[in-house]
Amino acid sequence: MQKKLKSRGKNILKAEVLSISQWGLWLFVEDQEFFLPHSEYPWFKDASIRQICNVELHHGKHLHWPILDIDLELDSLKNPAAYPLTYK
Repeated sequence: MQKKLKSRGKNILKAEVLSISQWGLWLFVEDQEFFLPHSEYPWFKDASIRQICNVELHHGKHLHWPILDIDLELDSLKNPAAYPLTYK
């Protein structure tokens, strides 16, 4: 006899790296895809696949790469004109 749960569990996978290339990475977050080019996000350029794929979504709006110590607001990917990036 097959048992059924009283309620469904939550989907904990909310952020996922889809692809990594020499030009950047594709990120899937809550049913949206984002491309993060290395020219604008150079922190990922020399990182390992393991480091890049270890991404967490906190509070539905904050992306965090714990191994790389990188934090990005999801809104900065949705509305990049409102968040000019500078890197030195």
